[in-house]
Amino acid sequence: MNKPIRTLAVGCFALFAMLLINLNYVQVFQAGDLNDNNSNKRARDAECSRERGAILVGGVPVADSLRSQDELKFQRTYVKSELYAPVTGYFSCVYGTSGIESSQNSVLSGSDERLFVSRVIELVGNKQPKGGSVLLTIDPMAQQAALDGLNDLPGDTRGAVVALDPQTGAILAMVSTPTYNPNGIANHNGAAAQRVWERLTEDDPLRRLNNRATQERYPPGSTFKLVVAAAALMNDYSPDSIVKGGTTLDLPQSSDTITNSGGSNCGGNEITLRQALVLSCNVSFGDLGLKLGADELQEQAELFGFNEDFFDQLSNAESVFPSELDEPQTAISSIGQFEVAATPLQMAMVVAGIANGGDVMRPNLVQEVRSPDLEVLEGADEEVLHQAITPEVADDLTQMMVEVVENGTGSSVQIPGVSVAGKTGTANSSAERLPYAWMTTFAPADDPEVAVAVFVESTGVGFDDVSGGGIAGPIAKRVMEAVVSR
Repeated sequence: MNKPIRTLAVGCFALFAMLLINLNYVQVFQAGDLNDNNSNKRARDAECSRERGAILVGGVPVADSLRSQDELKFQRTYVKSELYAPVTGYFSCVYGTSGIESSQNSVLSGSDERLFVSRVIELVGNKQPKGGSVLLTIDPMAQQAALDGLNDLPGDTRGAVVALDPQTGAILAMVSTPTYNPNGIANHNGAAAQRVWERLTEDDPLRRLNNRATQERYPPGSTFKLVVAAAALMNDYSPDSIVKGGTTLDLPQSSDTITNSGGSNCGGNEITLRQALVLSCNVSFGDLGLKLGADELQEQAELFGFNEDFFDQLSNAESVFPSELDEPQTAISSIGQFEVAATPLQMAMVVAGIANGGDVMRPNLVQEVRSPDLEVLEGADEEVLHQAITPEVADDLTQMMVEVVENGTGSSVQIPGVSVAGKTGTANSSAERLPYAWMTTFAPADDPEVAVAVFVESTGVGFDDVSGGGIAGPIAKRVMEAVVSR
């Protein structure tokens, strides 16, 4: 009789121990994730009833909590909302959070463990808890220049701009158009917020809530030739190495060919690698990709950040360089087509890595995290993601990109008195829509302060008027001027 009782007791003890372990796991280890979960309405309502910390740009709040006249006490309010919406995201008592409002929610809401002492002091003093603040790396002048540049294009433009500090990885500008006003989603009037939400989610072919700079991938076109040129220079080519020119490249195992824009022969049947980049010669880079091989191209692309999740401060799609390519696919991938797909952030990282002597920095949007009493809890974390190329190769590639701007397709980013390096790109998507326009560039070329990628998905111009230099280049120039002119 004692044995069954002992067995039952052991079983009950085991169940009790499992319950205790699970309870501690949920309350200790999962507490932060559960509290930040968008489905946790109770936690969100509690956050709506306290003063949420500010998101600042240049020391000025662009998202703040103001006293409201309802039971929730504080209303989240966005200043210059359409300018900063792609980075701030939204905070809603109904629809949760996105952007920095999401990734930095624990600090902004006051639930971060680093604010424990502040919460205790507020509890003892019978004060309502407050959230900490987040200072972004965004340069307000560069941000405004990026949005103005996109908005000045004709028609309903869709596009994105990313500007980076090459040496630190700090994001100086990040704009996506068309943008939206997060104040409508943050509205405490549930019916009004729902109407805005439905308009932005169910009835919006323009996908305003999507940050095109980080969440969407596109064929990078000729801007990807920078990656291929880097791979070549890392494999014993020099800027003056002879590569294939001419008007066409017959693809192996296929009856298809690669041709150059406008039917050009790029200056002859044999040209230098430097000339191939300056003239953006498709034939040269398709043939170069075949000689280097798919594995070498993939390795080089991954050193720049492709096929990697390197950014957790905003929703982010991994850029893709496909594996297991056959020879025709390798050639087409070498000119940034086939299944090669990149976010504008990724292409900004490519040129920033070249500008930084080959070191690709992990991108960062948060400069400082502060407590409610302005104590700095965390500063910017500068981290080398990969050394993509050697400093010597970076120097060679920089000089080739300077020639692209001075003598080739990138003349639209020239800045008087400033040496600029760049590469244009035009990528086909389908026969039914306009090509994509790209510009990747940095300045000054001899002492880089800013690296920029501009992407235009669509705008109100004719098919024959789409080019990276003509459409995206002037925008990149405005952003660079906003940084280097100071």
